[in-house]
Amino acid sequence: MKKFDLAIIGAGPVGLFCANFAHLHGLNTIIFDSLAEVGGQPKLLYPFKEILDIPAYSSILAHELITKLQNDAGQHTTFVLNHPVRAIKQSNTEFVIDDDYSVRSVVIATGTGFFSPKKFPLKTNEEIEKRIHYYVKDPQDFAHQKIGVFGGGDSALDWAIELANQPAAKIKLVHRRNEFRGLESSVTKLKSLKNVEIKTPYLPKSIEIRDNQLDISLKKIGNNDVIHEQFDQIVVGYGFRANNQFVKEWGVNLVNNQIEVSRSMETNVPGIYAIGDVTTYSGRVPLIGLGFGEAQIAITTVMRKLFPEKTLTIHSTSI
Repeated sequence: MKKFDLAIIGAGPVGLFCANFAHLHGLNTIIFDSLAEVGGQPKLLYPFKEILDIPAYSSILAHELITKLQNDAGQHTTFVLNHPVRAIKQSNTEFVIDDDYSVRSVVIATGTGFFSPKKFPLKTNEEIEKRIHYYVKDPQDFAHQKIGVFGGGDSALDWAIELANQPAAKIKLVHRRNEFRGLESSVTKLKSLKNVEIKTPYLPKSIEIRDNQLDISLKKIGNNDVIHEQFDQIVVGYGFRANNQFVKEWGVNLVNNQIEVSRSMETNVPGIYAIGDVTTYSGRVPLIGLGFGEAQIAITTVMRKLFPEKTLTIHSTSI
């Protein structure tokens, strides 16, 4: 049985920061994530997005933030990736994770939870699926191509902007409404780009490969007009299904898929804490910077409970 002071469930930005702050207090920490790499949604869904709510950075790209956090945490934290935590059982004063790890406290930092992309809503085959993407890891793979981006949220807009920056790329953004859910500034930027065309309000009706391209028919909302567009590849940004229901098996209560916590970030199970977007309490807003502060509160509480005899050093600018 491998023993640790603290287990963090979730290796997104808040989980990574939590691991680094735990190290400042000398906690022997292990961090789990169901994905094969760290970074959570910012790394997987919008690595090129400018994040504006991180203290000391007026602007930082999501992938740059993850790299910095990973470098800080990686030097002194045990990582177990591609490992969705299945079971957490209390044994005396400790918790046993998946019958293999014994920890003295747990911090849940799973964000919106395990997420999977909403699929393109048309019948496809294996050859077509090779040209449909739900994530963009390397924008250079889309250079010199005609690309369709489907969706109206921030991820779709961010991907369209980034792909439009690739050499000789031509982008068509297709959305079912005239209004977009993403930032108006992103829409304005896309409208200013000569190699971007916005097609609204249209829904995809059929897809096939013709002349080595994806031929997609689009039906205009409100009438029977149908047009055909050809693409080398498409990127689908219809959002993601996410849930945290698995924590209920650990005895943790959920309220609308989120964990209600006390002011010390403790759940209804003593010794299990929650931070970041997985949590809910009056007045909370979903900001990464706020999640960092919640991590500091949780670790401070963990230290006071695990080591009540110690004089706790608070890492701050106060004297």
